[in-house]
Amino acid sequence: MTGPASSAEFAALPPTLRAERHGAVAVLKLNRPDKRNALDDATVLGIEAFFAAIPDGIGAVVLAGEGGNFSAGLDLAELGELDVVAGVEHSRFWHRVFEKIEFGKVPAVAVLHGAVVGGGLEIAAACHVRVAERSAFYALPETSRGIFLGGGGSVRLPPLIGTARMMDMMLTGRALSAEEGQAIGLTHYLVDNGAGFAKGLELAQKIAGNAPFSNYAVMHVLPRIARGDPATGFATEALTAAIAQADEEAKARMKAFLEKRGPKVARS
Repeated sequence: MTGPASSAEFAALPPTLRAERHGAVAVLKLNRPDKRNALDDATVLGIEAFFAAIPDGIGAVVLAGEGGNFSAGLDLAELGELDVVAGVEHSRFWHRVFEKIEFGKVPAVAVLHGAVVGGGLEIAAACHVRVAERSAFYALPETSRGIFLGGGGSVRLPPLIGTARMMDMMLTGRALSAEEGQAIGLTHYLVDNGAGFAKGLELAQKIAGNAPFSNYAVMHVLPRIARGDPATGFATEALTAAIAQADEEAKARMKAFLEKRGPKVARS
């Protein structure tokens, strides 16, 4: 495997973020290890710039953290003395940025280790696949600090772990281990410490090899079908399937499969 390419092709980023390219995969790393990768406004704006301008030829993104943690969440210094209106606008700013991950151009794989807390868990929930190292732990400490989630966690986390579990985490301050997070469906893969990035990159490269429209449909259409009424879901599914199979790349892939030239499903 070749090493990472220069980050010059990506949007200009603050020093708290680092970007690099591994073939068809872009890697964005939170780079504020002295603050446990806490998310200040400049970093969040940089994340928005990155996901808004993903270069052509990129088929997936890996989101990871430098140092010993993925992210300890919101840098509380950013809240300052915000009044209610300013507080609403600050949350809407995070919502806008994280939506560019969830409903962006390409799928994102989060690689989690150490603290995945508060806003760190919220940004992980906006990604499409989550890989955890055994050092990872998850917590939502906002209630103990007199605040509430503001990065979309109250919307994205209940479908993953259930409202009751989330209430327990928020009311009692309970932290979940990597094994507990895996057991309740918060993460998709659990690997040994130090193996997360390689696994995340492997998965992202596999995702990047899919047909682009199929990936796009999984990101944008599937969640809306799941949240909607069944009749609308069936109609949307049929329309999306028809569009996908009419794509020239899909036709070529199907032809290769029928001619026994395409990959077959196998146990991983």
